[in-house]
Amino acid sequence: MMLRNAAGRRAVATAATAVSLALALTACSGTTKDSAESGGAKAGSSAKADPDAPLKKGLKLGFLPKQINNPYEKIVDEAGIAAAKEYGGTGKEVGPSDANASSQVSYINTLIQQRQDAILIAANDPNAVCGPLKQAMKKDIKVVAYDSDTAKDCRQLFINQASSEEIGRSLVQHLGEQIGYKGKVAILSATQNATNQNTWIEYMKEELKLPEYKDMQLVKVAYGDDADQKSFQQTQGLMQAYPDLKGIISPTTVGIAAAARYLSDSSYKGKVVLNGLGTPNQMRKYVKDGTVEQFSLWNPQELGYLGSYAAAALASGQITGAEGEKFEAGKLGEYTIGKDGEVILGEPTVFDSKNIDTFDF
Repeated sequence: MMLRNAAGRRAVATAATAVSLALALTACSGTTKDSAESGGAKAGSSAKADPDAPLKKGLKLGFLPKQINNPYEKIVDEAGIAAAKEYGGTGKEVGPSDANASSQVSYINTLIQQRQDAILIAANDPNAVCGPLKQAMKKDIKVVAYDSDTAKDCRQLFINQASSEEIGRSLVQHLGEQIGYKGKVAILSATQNATNQNTWIEYMKEELKLPEYKDMQLVKVAYGDDADQKSFQQTQGLMQAYPDLKGIISPTTVGIAAAARYLSDSSYKGKVVLNGLGTPNQMRKYVKDGTVEQFSLWNPQELGYLGSYAAAALASGQITGAEGEKFEAGKLGEYTIGKDGEVILGEPTVFDSKNIDTFDF
C-alpha cells in the first residue's frame, strides 16, 4: 500500500474497520445512543446545519497542542492561526510543556473563561480532557480534536491526518521490505495514552500477524513521552537490550528524530533500519548521511489549515458535526464529514533522498 502526495485532495470517508477499532481503543466512556444516531452532533442538541451561512467575522480560536514545545505541533497550530486570518478570525496557541495525561485540563478551563468560539485540541489522553471539554460544549464553544482524538462524545469533530489503518499498516509494510521480512523489531512511541499512537500501534500489530511477517518479531513498545532526551535514551536502551535488533518504527516526529540522532553516532548506523513519521526539515540530514532511508508524514500545515476552517464552519453554523455534512476548507476545497465526526485530511507522503529537498516544513 504505497503512500503518495495528496495535493488537490477532497473528502475521504473513514473505513468501517478504522472506526470500529478506534472506538474500542479510545475506551470511550460511552457514546450515547442519541449521539451515535446524530452522527457526530451532540446528544440533546437541536442545532441544524445551515450550509449557506457565511463564516462569522471575528471568531476566536484556541489551539491546544500536546505540548507547547513540540516542533510538529507548532507547524500545525501556526498554519491554523494563519488560516483564521483568511476568514477574519484570530487564533492563539496555548499549552503545557509536558505531554502528561491531565496537563491540558487547566488550559481548557482558561480557554472557556476567555469565551473562545472554538477549542482545537491534540489530546494527550482521550478521556482525561473530557470533563472540561464537555463543559465547553455546554457553553456553545465548539470543540475540534486534531492529530490525536478525544473520546467521541467530548468533541464535535476529529480532524484525522490520514486513515489510521493505512498509517499503521504501511509503516510495518515499509519496514518489512527494508529488513527482508526477518528479524527483531521495536516501536518507539510517544506517551502510553496517546490515542493516535495507540491506534496506529494496534494496526501495526494486526499487520504483523499476517503470514509474510512470520519471521519478524515485535520485541518491545517503548515510550519516549514525546520528549527528545527520553526518546534518545529509550533508543539507547532498546539497542542495549536487543543488540541484534533489525528495525525500529517511531510513529512520532519527536521520537524518530531522537532515534535517528542516536543511531547516526553509533555503531548501529546502517545496520538498524529506522522508519516512522517525521518532518523533512527534522530528518533531512539523517536521510543524507545514510542513517534513515525513508519515513512518512502528511503536510502538518494542511492539517492545521483544515482544522481551522472546520472549527470556523462549526462556530458559524454551516455544520454541526453530523455525518455527510460538507464544508469548504479554503484552498483545500470541499470536505465531507464521515462517521463519528471524523474528517480525513488525505494520504501521507513517503520522503526519501529523491524528494526530500522539495519540501520545507
